[in-house]
Amino acid sequence: MTLAAKAAMAGAVSTNDSAANRPAKRFHVKSFGCQMNVYDSERMGDLLSAEGMTAVDSAEAADVVVLNTCHIREKAAEKLYSDIGRLRRPRADGSRPTIVAAGCVAQAEGAEIAARAPDVDVIVGPLAYHRLPQLLEQARQQRAIDIDMPPVPKFDALPARRIRQASAFLTVQEGCDKFCTFCVVPYTRGPETSRPAADLLREAEGLVARGVKEITLLGQNVNAYHGGLNLAGLIRALAAIDGLERIRYTTSHPRDMDDDLIAAHAEVEKLMPYLHLPVQSGSSRILKAMNRAHTRESYLATLARLRAARPDIALSGDFIVGFPGETEADFEATLRIVAEVGYAAAFSFKYSIRPGTPAATMADQVPEDVKEERLARLQAEIARQSLAFNQASIGRRCTVLLERPGRKPGQLIGKTPWLQSAVVSLPGAAIGDLVAVEIVGAMPNSVDTIPLSPSESAAA
Repeated sequence: MTLAAKAAMAGAVSTNDSAANRPAKRFHVKSFGCQMNVYDSERMGDLLSAEGMTAVDSAEAADVVVLNTCHIREKAAEKLYSDIGRLRRPRADGSRPTIVAAGCVAQAEGAEIAARAPDVDVIVGPLAYHRLPQLLEQARQQRAIDIDMPPVPKFDALPARRIRQASAFLTVQEGCDKFCTFCVVPYTRGPETSRPAADLLREAEGLVARGVKEITLLGQNVNAYHGGLNLAGLIRALAAIDGLERIRYTTSHPRDMDDDLIAAHAEVEKLMPYLHLPVQSGSSRILKAMNRAHTRESYLATLARLRAARPDIALSGDFIVGFPGETEADFEATLRIVAEVGYAAAFSFKYSIRPGTPAATMADQVPEDVKEERLARLQAEIARQSLAFNQASIGRRCTVLLERPGRKPGQLIGKTPWLQSAVVSLPGAAIGDLVAVEIVGAMPNSVDTIPLSPSESAAA
């Protein structure tokens, strides 16, 4: 963005006089979208906490509200404007919070936000949020905007993590060079970049020192990681950290599932037997139109190699229905691949036009009612597969990492190695414990368990 454009966007002086005349003390971050947005929201919270501010659970109690947006799905911007509309209404004392539009919508539509929502005080993209404290200070005088993609990685400017919980995300790679024709990520997150392995190991050690037992490595194309090690090498190095019990990673691209990473699934005990590997369509013709760089056949061959290395691996995926030109035969190929793979879980969406992407101007856009009908059929098949996977788990013995309280007194909820949500009732157990259990019941989205006795646990 040019300096002139920035000046035009920043021309409107903030009308939030009450916020401008007093230092903000309380903040709330609302996160939309993917797990990387969750990580980014946590890191913005770390930045504001380092400035002496206090996190609160609701926007109504906050002096600063950060709306961390996702641009992948349709209507993402409308959700942002809806929240802005609520936040701009004066409170009982006549004040309103300082409003921050952050994330990928801010990156892609910063000029439109500035023109359409004059009450937004800060607009900041996902590669510039390390400057949030300075931008908030600037916003006491006039709107502050930073949607640059700076050459200096934001991670170098972030404070130490403050998280205290059983599991944590760790962003290792950002951006995308794949340019799928439906996707805005290359334009909002920039090219693929990887953080140095030494930095990641230090951050992981700090997380473990704060009680984290499981780390999920994040990236738009996490298996394209190249920060001095490849992803398999990073996983092996992380596995050597004493106290780190579990390692996961997401999201992967089929093109980057190399032999070393597949071997790690067989050889690294701490690497959990679960992989999210999006295919998007079961039709090779549609995959070519999507510029996915894999075919139905190459995808299935990769899964066969993974299952040979780790026979108990659970698989999940992403699917888009109604991509331009998708015929009923193409869609039926998607239904067949779901049935053939037997996914433990999957995410499915109707294709939505993202302005600026090649697919937005393709001919043969699929009618909305056809997309809705196909999505319903696909989701029904995915639900059947998920339930079947959970039912097949009955009788398995495993460990569950306890992460949060359950709905009923005495219940705790955790995750099995296969990322199933597991209900555990064990007197004396606490969040962060690894508990040996047997799976005794299955629902579509969770499993029931009973704790094993010490002797059973030793034999499991």
